[in-house]
Amino acid sequence: MDVHLKNLFGRFHEQFGCGPGLGPGSGTCLMKVDSIAPNFIKSMYRAAAALYRTDPWKKLRPGHLFGVRIGKDSDWSSNKQLFQCVQFIGGDGGDVGFHMFRSENDAKRMTGPRETIRIPNVELLRVTYESESLMFPSYRRMIKSLSLEVSGSDRFPVIDVARCTSSGELVFRNPTLEELRFLYAFMRAISLVHPLLQVDNEGGSKWSRLICFDPFIETVDVQWPQEMVKGYDLVAVTVTHPPGQAYVEKTSSTPTKYAEPPKEEFFVDVKITSNGGLKQCARCEREVQGEQSLCCGRCRAVVYCGSQCQKQHWKETHKSMCGVYKAMMEREEELAMKIFVFPCFADQPCKWLELFGIHQKGMWRRNCSCYSHCPFGLLPIKGGLWDSWGGLDNGEFPSDSPFHDHIRDGISSPLLLSAWSEYYNLRSLPLSSPVADILSHPLTVYYILTALSISSKNLLLKGKEVIIHYLGPEGELDWMPAFAEIGHLLNGWGNMQIVMVGPEVPTNLSGTTSGISSRVRVNLVRGVYQDEAAYLPSPHIIIALNCRLDSYASWGGALDLIKSIDAPAFFTDQSEISLANAKQILRGAGLHITHPVTPNPFRSPVRTNGASSNLPSYSNGFVLGVNT
Repeated sequence: MDVHLKNLFGRFHEQFGCGPGLGPGSGTCLMKVDSIAPNFIKSMYRAAAALYRTDPWKKLRPGHLFGVRIGKDSDWSSNKQLFQCVQFIGGDGGDVGFHMFRSENDAKRMTGPRETIRIPNVELLRVTYESESLMFPSYRRMIKSLSLEVSGSDRFPVIDVARCTSSGELVFRNPTLEELRFLYAFMRAISLVHPLLQVDNEGGSKWSRLICFDPFIETVDVQWPQEMVKGYDLVAVTVTHPPGQAYVEKTSSTPTKYAEPPKEEFFVDVKITSNGGLKQCARCEREVQGEQSLCCGRCRAVVYCGSQCQKQHWKETHKSMCGVYKAMMEREEELAMKIFVFPCFADQPCKWLELFGIHQKGMWRRNCSCYSHCPFGLLPIKGGLWDSWGGLDNGEFPSDSPFHDHIRDGISSPLLLSAWSEYYNLRSLPLSSPVADILSHPLTVYYILTALSISSKNLLLKGKEVIIHYLGPEGELDWMPAFAEIGHLLNGWGNMQIVMVGPEVPTNLSGTTSGISSRVRVNLVRGVYQDEAAYLPSPHIIIALNCRLDSYASWGGALDLIKSIDAPAFFTDQSEISLANAKQILRGAGLHITHPVTPNPFRSPVRTNGASSNLPSYSNGFVLGVNT
């Protein structure tokens, strides 16, 4: 009976297809595309899998149209953009995928209330994520012979170009190499930028089930894989919602709904985040007890000593930024890591550490100011992993051991992680363990190398060494036992040389090398990057964690040097506004944004606050990438 049903369902699928509203499967196969190489197909599947992991269908529906522009019109054989509008299909039922249309008008004509409308002689490129068991044999053979990357647990993208004839029949063809290049750049870009969409709670009909988003425009640089390069390694991709948004550099113009000066009722007590600690007025910098301070009642982000400073600050600067801060404050729920079952707010670090019995112990001594008298890297060491983790119970910190159980088909490979839950499950750690607060640094480095930097990931997969220039280390100099975890996550593939350069490196440690694991070694160099770089091995990637780029003038020389080095660079910072400011500094230095400001999945789960701000703030909270 099961075999009968399977055959029956197979015939049903072949007749009606599983495509999102466009009828039968096409039977096309990328292996049949003229002049296509296996590496080209592998890159397409990697990009499709990366997009699938971001789950855009969780909030996007066919009515959410995106404009897309990739490079210049002259980059394409027709001297115009191949596709100008994209919609995501399947979020409200059916197989998930997306359609790329030649124009916004085509997209609107074909978008029905429930299914895609067949309009004669309108051509679109479609990508549908289908189960391997339901695919045509040619696609299954291609997936197995090339060992293509799976999307999710059991899905693979099917790519074709569909057109409805005058008689209402559907015809299909394989996409061209040029169309696939366009598709690759779009998938890489949209996976980075769609998480930045902000819900417009005041827009749309209250009866509509369609979420409304604020108007959106973002440009990122996408790196072509080697087999797709044509003249330039990078291409600028602009994504807009809704389509047709003109790019305007952000200025300090005031949103209409924040234009009027605040009234007295907008001064409220800062009780939402303060536990009685000292705060600092954003205007006069006077210290004030938290329970006596005020904050802007519109954005709830900025702290004042009293109403006079609040009114004056509104007139001087806050009026232009209130809307931005409000949007950032609205991400509090999204950024809070609710999987953990320990207190995730450390307004007073010493008391937070005391909750776990780890205050002034092991590596945790760098998490409060009690050992600020001791130079970075020179904390007294008792020895042993248990001491390093402050005497936490066994099983509450990662053991210094490899992952023996993670070998597939007899072959090990680097462990690719996308969230803390995966890591804690991998190490069998209880969610009551606070070790993520320190592990945020090494796991952010590992995440950047294996998820954000294609070139670094490829080197590791080939078993080669990746050289990292790690700028401005401080507390990390005392966290080497935590950085040893990177070597275990490599799972027998590749090596890392981390060159930590900064003025906080102690003189007596400068020039030393530590083999913190069999696959990771750390070199320490005292000095500013631009003065020392000439004596260092050339980097494959540059990383600066909690960089505070907008706070130090000394970054100017370092950025000039980074611009001259042919290597990607990634920065993290604690708050979204800090990294947004850093983004403008990097652009001003002539660097291209390749990864926009996004929440870092391996940020510390422990929230802290600035002295004069309530903005969500986490160690390594947000990440940003650039290239020359």
